[in-house]
Amino acid sequence: MSDLYFGTDLFGELDRLQRQVTSLFGGFPSSIRSGRFGAFPQVNIGSTDDSIEIVAFAPGVNPKELDVSIDKGLLSISGERKAAQPKAAGDDTRTYAQERFVGAFRRVIELPQHADPDKVTAKYTNGCLTVSIGKRESSKPRAIAIQ
Repeated sequence: MSDLYFGTDLFGELDRLQRQVTSLFGGFPSSIRSGRFGAFPQVNIGSTDDSIEIVAFAPGVNPKELDVSIDKGLLSISGERKAAQPKAAGDDTRTYAQERFVGAFRRVIELPQHADPDKVTAKYTNGCLTVSIGKRESSKPRAIAIQ
């Protein structure tokens, strides 16, 4: 017989440990190369020769309630996602589990130095906010003629 005994659910303990580690390291600022576990909205970040492309996945958010700004090399995306189904009068349903994030949010992403804050476009389609930030002319690849 084993001397090792867990008085509680092993997977529950591992989940608790993961949340503690995440909260310990979750306070660092996110950058273009890293992200926090559980951050909303989740983002994909990539680049082309001419621009930096950021796609923020924000389903259920009214695009009129989104605020996108750039200040001192930081892209900020903020807004609020409201409950999908408002409670009806006399509704006695009590929620015991909720996996969908509801409430105000703010996501800040550090941009690389070659991002040009004067060349920014944003578009919201099908729950995805696409932000395109142009690169400075000096950082674009160019051919050099050999004499």
